[in-house]
Amino acid sequence: MSEADSGHCPCGSGRTYRDCCRPLHDGTAIAGTAEALMRSRFSAFARGRADYLLRSWHPGTRPTVLDLDEQITWRRLQIVDTVAGGAGDDTGIVEFRAQYLHDGKRHILHERSRFSRARDGSWRYVDGEIGRGP
Repeated sequence: MSEADSGHCPCGSGRTYRDCCRPLHDGTAIAGTAEALMRSRFSAFARGRADYLLRSWHPGTRPTVLDLDEQITWRRLQIVDTVAGGAGDDTGIVEFRAQYLHDGKRHILHERSRFSRARDGSWRYVDGEIGRGP
C-alpha cells in the first residue's frame, strides 16, 4: 500500500483513502448516498481524478473534457446541509463549503449541488448553484 493510500481521505471521513474513496474512484464500489458521492467527488478533485469526476457526472450535464487546475490545492470539505439523497431517494441536494488554496491564498467554494440516482443505483452529480461564501 502506498503512503498516499494509507493517509487520511481528503473527504474528511477520518478513514484512510484506501478504505474510503479509493474504491469509488477505482470503480469497485458505488456511493450509497448523494452525500457520499459529494465527498468522493471532493476527494477526486483533491487527488486529480478527472476520470472519476466525469464518470460520476450525470450524462445530461457532463462536459466532454474536464481540465483540473493543478495550481489549486483542495484542503477541507464541510457539508452544510443535505436534502434527501438517501438510500430510498431518487434525487438529493448537498450544500457544502470546500476550502482550497490558489496562488498562496485561501478561498472557499460554497455550492448547493443536485444529484440523481441512475438506474444501476449509483448517484450522479447533476449541477450546482454557486453561493457567496464567507
